[in-house]
Amino acid sequence: MTMDLNLLPLLLAVAKERNFRAAADRMGVTRSAVSQSIRRLEDQLGTALVLRTTRSVHLTEAGAALVAALQSPLTEIGGALETAQARDVPRGHLKLTATSIAEPFLSGPLLAGFVQNHPEITVDVTVTDEEFDIVAHGFDAGVRLGEVIEKDMIAVPVGGDQRERAAASPAYLARHDAPSHPRELIDHPCIGWRRAPELAPHRWEFVENGQPFDVAVNQTFTTNDLRLMIRMAIAGAGITFAPEDCLREHFDTGALVPLLERFLPPFTGFFLYFPQRRNMAPKLRALVDHVRRLRHPGKDGGSRAT
Repeated sequence: MTMDLNLLPLLLAVAKERNFRAAADRMGVTRSAVSQSIRRLEDQLGTALVLRTTRSVHLTEAGAALVAALQSPLTEIGGALETAQARDVPRGHLKLTATSIAEPFLSGPLLAGFVQNHPEITVDVTVTDEEFDIVAHGFDAGVRLGEVIEKDMIAVPVGGDQRERAAASPAYLARHDAPSHPRELIDHPCIGWRRAPELAPHRWEFVENGQPFDVAVNQTFTTNDLRLMIRMAIAGAGITFAPEDCLREHFDTGALVPLLERFLPPFTGFFLYFPQRRNMAPKLRALVDHVRRLRHPGKDGGSRAT
């Protein structure tokens, strides 16, 4: 394998500074020269080494492995380049994050099928409702609602449209009249959700005659755990509000009753998102193709991120 070894000091500078401009200053070249050099190195190796967004710079798994090896004696450099070079078989550690309400992704079959089909990939999923820069935190990809994903990310749909549903138990409705309009919720005890303790509870959003509006409901019980919300509603503590995927089985069994249906239209659902297409790591490409095949079973995954 022929490599331009003059590119390696620039990679080490980027790894140390975690900033292209600072790395350029360190090496006495322009920021553009650093960016072009890293891209050339990635193209020669056939794999991404650095993930960059408008907010941060972070090494990929291959990039971190290469940098670690380059800091060893020079006799190990050849082996390090071979380690970083892309392979046909997807392998390695895939680090993902997903919001707790991403039921199409977290329900089990999607991820179970992926790990069964790719035994050389290990998967680590962090479930959190905190919003953060996945590149800066070392994640390969994330799963969130499309409306909260940064514009510089690439997004692939996971499942279809989503819909929020309001629900209460038959026992609760035996004690209280069901609301006929969302504004009547202020007269009901409600079970709400907040993303973090320091943030205000989520406002319940509705649509009437094509016009969106939200209601600051009477949240007598609030939690950041969706499962606890649903359990409290089943126990008759009040009305709750959650994604349809999370409530459907309880509607089917009769444990919960849907409310205010005409005020709750569908909206764009969840996406697998990641920072770049160029030289995508085979392990991430495999997940993207897997998600696309499940969404379009009749296709072979030929439309791929590149």
